[in-house]
Amino acid sequence: MRLRPKVLFFDVNETLLDLTAMKESVALSLGGRDDLLALWFTTLLHYSLVETTAGQYHNFDVIGAAALRMVARNYGILLSEKEASAAIAPMRSLPPHEDVVAALASLRDAGFRMATLTNSSKSMVKSQMGKAGLSEFFETLLSVESVRQFKPKTEVYRWGADQMGLQAEDCMLIAAHGWDVAGALWAGCRAAFVARQGAQLYPLAPDPEIVEPDLMRVAEKLAALPEAETGQ
Repeated sequence: MRLRPKVLFFDVNETLLDLTAMKESVALSLGGRDDLLALWFTTLLHYSLVETTAGQYHNFDVIGAAALRMVARNYGILLSEKEASAAIAPMRSLPPHEDVVAALASLRDAGFRMATLTNSSKSMVKSQMGKAGLSEFFETLLSVESVRQFKPKTEVYRWGADQMGLQAEDCMLIAAHGWDVAGALWAGCRAAFVARQGAQLYPLAPDPEIVEPDLMRVAEKLAALPEAETGQ
């Protein structure tokens, strides 16, 4: 059996936070077309990676508003920059999923070090964790804004490990996105997948060592892992 990871990195959006309110706001801006939500999110991810590949950087919410205007325009809906930004503004104050507080509390009580590792900007993740009541659980709030590259870029996960004074193999990412889990594993990290509704692993990536339908079950699996002996 493998030993406990020395630090747990948490993705934020969808893994910890319930995106329902933001999805409703975005769908409303698209004329009620909730069928376009998946297209908007994939466009957001696509252009975050375009910027990373091209050596550019805008905050995730800025790219999100731009992607929303692109999708809207393709369906004959004209959104101003202000309107698009307003549509995704609920991202700053999302509630946690029902399983999150109890799971994080159990992991904290079990002695795990925990940090966010998110595509959200520094100000965004600070607002998100504060309004969701989750700040107390995290040693630090790591944002890709510090490296101006987005997950799943390999360097982001290794930078996160370095910030915690560790090697990638000492860290585990916990996420509800197959692309994020794949990126962490390819970067040399360990990973746990929270298989929330509609979430799927990428079949061409290695399998994470933990796959569970909610965060509480992930926490139980982690708590059952043996700790390294003192001095190791």
